[in-house]
Amino acid sequence: MNENNEVHTEFFATYTRALLDRDATAIAAHYAVPALIEFPGQRILVTDARQTEDFFAGAFGQYAEVTEADADITVTAKTDHSIWADVTWHYHGGAPDERNMYQLVRTEAGWKIAVLTPLVCE
Repeated sequence: MNENNEVHTEFFATYTRALLDRDATAIAAHYAVPALIEFPGQRILVTDARQTEDFFAGAFGQYAEVTEADADITVTAKTDHSIWADVTWHYHGGAPDERNMYQLVRTEAGWKIAVLTPLVCE
């Protein structure tokens, strides 16, 4: 497995583009169903892609001025079926930086986010 190519170049490049385009459908296509989003004080069990679309569509306002984003990606662990990626997002245009741990799982359609956990951005 070449996680540098699969994760850095392919997966997160298209995910970043979908985020910057504010394309909720394309963002949702990067998530597995079911998936789990673990926010502090809120756990979202995703059982339908529409939930992910609605979630991101509702969050676009806080990124309204963002025109570019850089992602520092560190693969912290991997198996043939899962990759854990620690990603720090650096937004250009007003939104604060964010850090998330993504567990990607290999599906028939390629890598998908199965678990998203926000981390402290240092």
